[in-house]
Amino acid sequence: MADRMAAVQTAKSMNYYPSDAGWSAMWTGFDAVRVDADLAKIAELGADNVRVIVFPQAFGWPAPKPEYTEKLRKFVSIADAHGLTVKITLFDWWSGYNEVTNSVNWAKSVLAPYVDDPRILAVELKNEFQPGDAAAVTWVKQLIPAIRAYAPTMPLTLSVDGGTGAAGMAKIRSELGGTPLDYYDFHFYGSSERALAEIRKAQAAVSPAPIVIGETGVSSAVVSEGEQGVYLARVFRAASEAGVGSVSPWTLNDFSNGAIPANSQVSQMPAQYKFGLYRADGAPKFASTVVRTWWTTGAVPNSLLNLGFEAAASDSPWRLANTDAGVPVVGTDVVRSGAKSVKFAGTTRTAAGLPSLVTSPITPVQAGYRWRAEAYARGAAATGVTEIALSWFDVNGKWIGQSTSNRLPAGNTTWTKLVVETVAPAGATSVQLHLKSGDNTGAVWFDDVAIS
Repeated sequence: MADRMAAVQTAKSMNYYPSDAGWSAMWTGFDAVRVDADLAKIAELGADNVRVIVFPQAFGWPAPKPEYTEKLRKFVSIADAHGLTVKITLFDWWSGYNEVTNSVNWAKSVLAPYVDDPRILAVELKNEFQPGDAAAVTWVKQLIPAIRAYAPTMPLTLSVDGGTGAAGMAKIRSELGGTPLDYYDFHFYGSSERALAEIRKAQAAVSPAPIVIGETGVSSAVVSEGEQGVYLARVFRAASEAGVGSVSPWTLNDFSNGAIPANSQVSQMPAQYKFGLYRADGAPKFASTVVRTWWTTGAVPNSLLNLGFEAAASDSPWRLANTDAGVPVVGTDVVRSGAKSVKFAGTTRTAAGLPSLVTSPITPVQAGYRWRAEAYARGAAATGVTEIALSWFDVNGKWIGQSTSNRLPAGNTTWTKLVVETVAPAGATSVQLHLKSGDNTGAVWFDDVAIS
């Protein structure tokens, strides 16, 4: 148990379904060739573990069908060939909580070949467990000791969904009482800018038991592929700061149309199709570079933030704010270094303030720590206000205040450094860097940004 638990807490783990066969379809249409190619990709990223989810309705109930346990055996064998251990999640899409005996026997049948198999790292008894469901609590309180007695060296866990969060983990711990888990699995889909604060809340909810982040990510149907990648970078970095050594991206692949079974409620949610590190056609997204960099070097550099505006638009995490007052444009007409800069021209202001280009650092914010941001700006017949600012937010995303730089003089100027240096205020858990230029009838360019 000790060796497995140590590996659980440091696992470089990837969540997995094939791009053309999500959820139960992975098993009903099991394709060993596709699985082999995908697990090779996972290993190439630097992973050492893969999570796989099994479904009673697909595997057979109340006894798993031999052809499906053979598919699981094949999956484990393929993973092992690529140097990957496996986490198995049981009882997804499941609510038969009155069938305790059948549940125990079914789980034992699935796990029978792996009780002492080092290729199986851990077992999650229920995906995104709902601790407010009394029937579910009664069921799992009987399942845990039965499986622990059957497989005493196998770490057991439950996960909570992104909405339930730390409060849900605390409730699971309280409800389980004398049948504790070996560790807790936190599914984090909140603001990556506030990840450190949220991870620490989750840790406090179940201390002294350890936690892992078993799912995390954001859909590139909602944000740019650049922001999707930097989201993961922030979570990796925050988890490291909190002492959580295992973070598992959701998921390897985007899903093609029809890949998610129609009986799943997420099949009608467009965002669910775009969480992958790779597009459905197999092309790598920026997020794959982020994950590979972290898993192979243990670091995620600030260059991922595209601070010189050189990256392709799809790979940039910069986002626009207050576009009713003007829209900055990346171009090549005036640059300080490299081939590109960003230009504000003909801007105004609204009740929301000045138009701006916004990003957030990878390093998590902690109150009392000193921060510095700088950018070079150049004006042509510039008017109005051109500056950079650090905007501070609390754990609930409420704006606390901002720290602003010196302003670019009006008129025609050469490249001028704008600097803001300050201390994160009390209560701050995240910060945004804004490049601003408003009430500007001329033009201003920004280049060579830095934040530390």
